[in-house]
Amino acid sequence: MHFIDLHAQQKLVRDKIEHNINAVLNHGQYILGPEVAELEGQLAEYVGVKHCIGVSSGTDALLVALMALGVGPGDEVIIPSFTYVAPAEITVLLGATPVYVDICPISYNLNPELLSKNLTDKTKVIIPTSLYGQCPDFDRINKIANDNGIPVVEDGAQSFGATYKASRSCSLSAIGVTSFFPSKPLGAYGDAGAIFTNEDELALDMRRISRHGQDGRYNHIRLGVNGRLDTIQAAVLLAKLDIFDSEVSARVQIGKEFSEILLSRGFEGYPKVMPCNESVYGQYTIRVENRGEVISALKEKGIPSAVHYPAPLHLQTAVEKPSTHAPEAVAASKQVLSLPFHPYISKEELNAIADVIKETQDAIAQFD
Repeated sequence: MHFIDLHAQQKLVRDKIEHNINAVLNHGQYILGPEVAELEGQLAEYVGVKHCIGVSSGTDALLVALMALGVGPGDEVIIPSFTYVAPAEITVLLGATPVYVDICPISYNLNPELLSKNLTDKTKVIIPTSLYGQCPDFDRINKIANDNGIPVVEDGAQSFGATYKASRSCSLSAIGVTSFFPSKPLGAYGDAGAIFTNEDELALDMRRISRHGQDGRYNHIRLGVNGRLDTIQAAVLLAKLDIFDSEVSARVQIGKEFSEILLSRGFEGYPKVMPCNESVYGQYTIRVENRGEVISALKEKGIPSAVHYPAPLHLQTAVEKPSTHAPEAVAASKQVLSLPFHPYISKEELNAIADVIKETQDAIAQFD
């Protein structure tokens, strides 16, 4: 069983991918070729914003966004305590201080009820992560941010294609960023990412930053980075966009079906999607108290699994702040488990996974 089945997806778009890559080979514009601009236009239209800047990874998307907002030494950046390391890593690299806020135990996203008390006069940016494929409560987060004059950068690395109150992820704040890492809902065949905004000047500045701070060839008007999106990755993504709507629909439907299957077996640790959200299940992540036993039982049946993530950010050595009080993040890190999930997974595979989950839970119940 595949954790993510990219082979089944490739069969559907292989001809288009090969056609697009051959076009790149023929015109030879491997850096900032026409496919990059074409992809940016299609992605901006899909998300529903004015501007899209293709970049080299989701991490670089965050870096460019924070550079454009002027994050630097002396600043603080609000980050959920339970997410991937990239937002904290970029904050520290820029000389700023991450401030970790605990999560909602249902959605695993930043808890807006804890946001205000973590703001200070040094708070420069708020970065809510849309973990596991669903968005946090942006209405509440944006209101608090707007009331305090603080920009919000939506980290939609796991939620591209998802919606919050019918608006697409990456359109929900001043800046939205996403990743096209191969395993993401929309994945390239290598590292790639994108930045989204409706603000003209901000878009221009972020485009410059991602291209060594250039305003025209060899005219460097500010410090930047080499964050350009490769033309070949743009070509791959253009091919995959043709089937992305159908894949999103499948992810939504299969996610609901998987949860119903688990619930029918008496398991209530399936992922809960908030009523205002439509999740793309960037990962299908359950919650179990006996994670080690479940992992072993799945492995015995040839079923892969993964832990996203085994430690909260405030306990990660490179970006640690051990004094942080984030009990929900700590609890989640000990219990979450991501299961195989993709648009081409079969009902038989879902049932096989659910059977193992039920067996391990029944075994534990015998000793309670």
